[in-house]
Amino acid sequence: MTHAHVHIIACGGTIAGKAGSEKELIGYKAGELTIEELLLSVPEVTEYADITGEQFCNMDSTNMTEDLWLRLAQCVEAAANREDVDGIVITHGTDTMEETAYFLNLVVHSRKPIVMVGSMRPATALSADGPLNLLDAVRIAACRQAGDYGVLVAMNGRICGARSVEKTDTTHVDTFRSRQMGYMGIIQNGIPYFYQHSLRRHTYLSQLSCQGITKLPAVCIVYCYVGMSPTLVRAAAASGVQGIVTAGLGHGKIPEPVLKELKQAAKQGIVTVCTSRTLGGIVSTTEDDSGFFRIAGDNLPAHKAKIVLQLALLQTQDPQALQHFFDLY
Repeated sequence: MTHAHVHIIACGGTIAGKAGSEKELIGYKAGELTIEELLLSVPEVTEYADITGEQFCNMDSTNMTEDLWLRLAQCVEAAANREDVDGIVITHGTDTMEETAYFLNLVVHSRKPIVMVGSMRPATALSADGPLNLLDAVRIAACRQAGDYGVLVAMNGRICGARSVEKTDTTHVDTFRSRQMGYMGIIQNGIPYFYQHSLRRHTYLSQLSCQGITKLPAVCIVYCYVGMSPTLVRAAAASGVQGIVTAGLGHGKIPEPVLKELKQAAKQGIVTVCTSRTLGGIVSTTEDDSGFFRIAGDNLPAHKAKIVLQLALLQTQDPQALQHFFDLY
């Protein structure tokens, strides 16, 4: 039987982490194992695919940067363009996995399977979850059909789409979920089963790109709460950002003093995207009597809306045109 060729790009994280004892599940150091050591711990992967690997970086994903995103996108795109590669697995820390997954979901233009995977327990832990997660990810990446769904996250027997995946628990292995939209599929006895598509644009359908870009537009997030100071918006505007994403109250609502500062920022050409700090629901487009237009982030959390805005700003600064990108992606 001819195996698919799966290329693994290693970025470190807990899946490559070590602790002083097998009972230690929290006090460990991420990004310690190399890709070669990681593969030696799961020799079964070669039963389902021909494996090659490269060490992109080896770090705690808390330290992920936008510059690394740009380089990682190039790395993934280059692997996807290889005729001998059928699918790609990216090992990554879980703290920022959902953001990296969504960024790649928008800028890597390939129909080949791209699967992100990590673990919640270090490689040295009793009942480490990394080996099985990695094996599952390889089996998904070896499945040609998986490329239809955009970038996927494979953790704890679930297959999540990059747009809807959320880390929902600080330490437990069932942390990655898709609360609003549901899972793309599940992995049963090593076999991936898919049940739904995302109707939003991604990967091979995406017209967003970071090709040739050395720096993403500066965008910040302002979290709304009782007692917040409007000086937060003033400071953000003074820092030179091109956009501000608000994690608003309820249906994206913003306290009046803060709203006043956002209107001043808009006069400087800074665009505002409205999201909600709640755990579900859609934020709709709003325009007040003064003509102040706040772009609606749909049901994206603030940290994912930021990514869409950054990529969209590479193409336009018109608020109505920017809204169109949020409607599509």
